[in-house]
Amino acid sequence: MRRAWVAGLAAALMALPAGAEPLRLATYNADLTRDGPGLLLQDLRRGTSRQVSAVVEVIAAASPDVLLLTGIDWDHDLLALNALEAALAAKGAGYGYLFAPRPNAGQPTGLDLNGDGRLGGPRDAQGYGRFSGEGGMALLSRLPIVAEEARDFSGLLWRDLPDALLEGAGLSHEAQAVLRLSSMGHWDVPLRLPNGGTLHVLAFLATPPVFDGPEDLNGRRNHDEAAFWLRYLEGRLPAPPPTAPFVLMGDANLDPVDGEGRPQALHALLAHTALQDPAPQSAGGLVASAAQGGPNAAQAGDAALDTVDWPETGDLGNRRVDYVLPWAGAKVTAAGVVWPAPGAPLAEAAAAASRHKLVWVDIDWP
Repeated sequence: MRRAWVAGLAAALMALPAGAEPLRLATYNADLTRDGPGLLLQDLRRGTSRQVSAVVEVIAAASPDVLLLTGIDWDHDLLALNALEAALAAKGAGYGYLFAPRPNAGQPTGLDLNGDGRLGGPRDAQGYGRFSGEGGMALLSRLPIVAEEARDFSGLLWRDLPDALLEGAGLSHEAQAVLRLSSMGHWDVPLRLPNGGTLHVLAFLATPPVFDGPEDLNGRRNHDEAAFWLRYLEGRLPAPPPTAPFVLMGDANLDPVDGEGRPQALHALLAHTALQDPAPQSAGGLVASAAQGGPNAAQAGDAALDTVDWPETGDLGNRRVDYVLPWAGAKVTAAGVVWPAPGAPLAEAAAAASRHKLVWVDIDWP
């Protein structure tokens, strides 16, 4: 799987070991979401969107073998996803296998969850969404996806998660009977390895732990969306736990050190004996934190680990919210965040593509 690099980018990445190239795993919140259904496909087909071309440039440069895209609008026939893959293939970075079941965003519950007296609003859906599939997820792989063996846990009711933080969330019994845990989705997707083995991709995109009231509904749900993986790894769900090799990746919408939220479940994942945290870093994150100042100056976390460049308003600022956590026995050979320093190759594309940055980890083949 020969990689296509932007000139000079290789110097910013760690040298690969002799022999076969490693397996590159990545997650990227590409912010490929629009104000209505079909608009992303329109942008992809027109080919004039600077943001779309920048996303393609970033992905093609990093060229992961397995890529979890978050923040991409879903449509029933995966037309937008296939158009994106075609654009990547035109850059020599295509993917033969795609997986994108319908996410919970925008799926109606039939209830007035936010109490505004109306039904069918974006906050009345299973996950926030102005339309079905807004800001969903997709898995792109150069390894065969065994779709018929994939586990989609997106239908799990929040109340059915062991030790769920529902008490005090302000949800009626009627709401608890229909509201799912996943604001977007939780997947276990098996990939077929060349040796005949299986690599499980554990994928998710959690709700932001803000935009609610004193009941902290979103903070509780964000916590439990991460806690789901703890219960899965511990064998506390009806489905059996995954067997290694596996990789947990996605957008937790939570920094382990800074900002609002309930980080206990995330802390437990980062320290879990079944997982390892390669702590991918970038030079651009350090530079941005120092240059932008504001809330960044008061943060306790290492700015080199940041994966998103949020505005310096209120207590926002840059954070680490996107993660790639391989199983504990994986041999990690390199890791990084595609956030180049200003003036470096790919810096303009990374800035134009998304507030989030692509996070990658290289491992020896299982």
